[in-house]
Amino acid sequence: MTLITKQTMNAYVFLWSLLSISAVLAEGSSPVPTLPDAQKLQYYANHSMRSEAHIARNTYRNPVDTLLFFEVAPQHQVLEIWPARGWYTEILAPYLKEHGQLTIAHHRQFQLDEDDAQQRFWARLSQGLSEQIETHPDYFGAVQQLSFDPPELVQLGQKGSYDRVLSFRNAHIWDQDGSLLQSLSAFYRVLKPGGILGMVEHRASRLSDISSMASEGYLDEAYVIRVAESVGFELLERSEINANPLDTRDHPRGVYNLPPTLVMGSQDRDKYLAIGESDRMTLKFIKPD
Repeated sequence: MTLITKQTMNAYVFLWSLLSISAVLAEGSSPVPTLPDAQKLQYYANHSMRSEAHIARNTYRNPVDTLLFFEVAPQHQVLEIWPARGWYTEILAPYLKEHGQLTIAHHRQFQLDEDDAQQRFWARLSQGLSEQIETHPDYFGAVQQLSFDPPELVQLGQKGSYDRVLSFRNAHIWDQDGSLLQSLSAFYRVLKPGGILGMVEHRASRLSDISSMASEGYLDEAYVIRVAESVGFELLERSEINANPLDTRDHPRGVYNLPPTLVMGSQDRDKYLAIGESDRMTLKFIKPD
């Protein structure tokens, strides 16, 4: 097991950046498919199809480094879990559309009239992303969509369907609902042997080898690893790509104090903006052959 630093990944991406994307675009026609993977991901991470707010979060979410760390290739069959507003979908879909396939598993859209406000919220996000994909088929390509809503709805396709399953900041919700083990089992089932599960999650403070302090929205890294291993995954690597040493992880409302949520409103707003987004674990698991 190797620990990859953010600096190492940045150095790797820099090697590819010697070829200027702006110079390539100046040549006209359709240059993107000929770019190396790192540059192609960077191109879509900064694409004009994305909102300024989404692009601004590249600083904290490090999409190019993260997707390279998860070894996502243009020819892969990729399943993205709970894409919400499509922050990663906007990068993955065009990256995969020519030679691979993106499938997104989001919340059930027919829950728009549910009594539960949270269910309505997630349903609206899912519907909004679906409409965006349908409105811009030339950009997104033929993205496949299905519903994933544990514990009732966990079927993600045929066994061994995907090269990569990716989850970004979802595990704390499944753990809170008591469905983390069930969710990871579902991911294990649909991954091909040798396939990779990539997970990014808000990281709790570690107090000792057997305990941690996990305020709202944070999870203990060792705990997440143990649960994944219990369903059959093997940990390949951990990375500090998405680490944030400024995050003390002890905020009154947990991770929701930080941007982009800023749940406290104007109270201590400058303080939380200075911290930035949460400290995050980045874990790469493999389904053994």
